[in-house]
Amino acid sequence: MKLWDQLMEDQKKAMKAKEKLRLSVIRSLRSELKNAEIANKGELTKEEALSILQREIKRRKEALADYKKANRPSLLKDLEEEIEILNSYLPPQLSEEEIEEMAREAIKQTGVSSKQDMGKVMGALMPKVKGKADGSLVKKCVEDLLE
Repeated sequence: MKLWDQLMEDQKKAMKAKEKLRLSVIRSLRSELKNAEIANKGELTKEEALSILQREIKRRKEALADYKKANRPSLLKDLEEEIEILNSYLPPQLSEEEIEEMAREAIKQTGVSSKQDMGKVMGALMPKVKGKADGSLVKKCVEDLLE
């Protein structure tokens, strides 16, 4: 099932169940996807839709840190729930061990041995893990392997 169709179905369920937060998150995501389609002048690919979904999750994670600093527990709880809802639309995520293995392979392919050339490894690795792993986790694994 396409992401758009899944969102429509889940929006109907959230309306019937009167789940205000879930409904709000779904509407927000649908709006972002629709705006991207308009800007793109056509339907989004699966990768583009996943990229938008990940961007929305990243925005909320950044706001999460700000809310923690500001000591706003009520807003923090809602934001954590929003992140959880958005994560449910991502494909299954790779484990740290799987990312590490892929990073080793990318290092071997690029022939990189120092942190200065980390960009080459990331450039080779990120297209393979796009949508399946958090970029910061991938970066951490590559950094650990290049030490």
